Amino acid sequence: MKQKIQSAPTIIYPESDGKPMAETDKHRDLMVDCIQTLQHHFRDDPVYVSGNLLMYYEQGNPKKSVAPDVFVVFGVSKKPRRTYLTWEEGNTPDFVLELASPSTFREDMRRKKDLYASVLAVKEYYIYDPYGEINPNFIGFRLIDGTYQEIDFVDERLRSDVLNLELGEHGGVLRLYNPLTEQWLQPPTERAEHAEERAQHAEERAQQESVARQNVEAELAKALLEIEQLRAKSNIG
Repeated sequence: MKQKIQSAPTIIYPESDGKPMAETDKHRDLMVDCIQTLQHHFRDDPVYVSGNLLMYYEQGNPKKSVAPDVFVVFGVSKKPRRTYLTWEEGNTPDFVLELASPSTFREDMRRKKDLYASVLAVKEYYIYDPYGEINPNFIGFRLIDGTYQEIDFVDERLRSDVLNLELGEHGGVLRLYNPLTEQWLQPPTERAEHAEERAQHAEERAQQESVARQNVEAELAKALLEIEQLRAKSNIG
């Protein structure tokens, strides 16, 4: 009797760990702003920006996962993903930002820091507490010879060599600064507001120009009428 060949069981990598996306509205809004700001900044480059996405880093072991709040990977496609499997992608994150709180700071500074350095080899790792409840509330690390070295503040900002940007507080909120343009990158809400303002100003200018054009046309018509009247009088005389 022939022995039946059984196929290997399919390993499932869950898309959710059952944990909330963010602890507070402020954490969630900042996470979304950072992701969308970076996506817009790298819109023309082969760079994948995401966050709060389960990342599996050991093939065959669904328990080996982490979900960075914000992460950036260079050299992979921008396609939407349900999960990030490092062995399939061939690349691990180059940049990670964790939005911390008193309840997560210890894990961010210990387990995740060790994981990002020794297993995922994340080139730059940043931790930021939007409420300022922990000390330090903002810190960054750069991977040098397999070990994280703290990044020094310059002009109250942390330089990211990976992103060619700087991270710092602007208006009391963590923002990204472009040293080439010497401008803060605008999150999507601000870009939309400024676009609306520009459109409104353009409409107002168009209306003003239309009124001015109508006034000029009216003055021209009045002058032509006066000329005709003067010519008529001249012919009568």
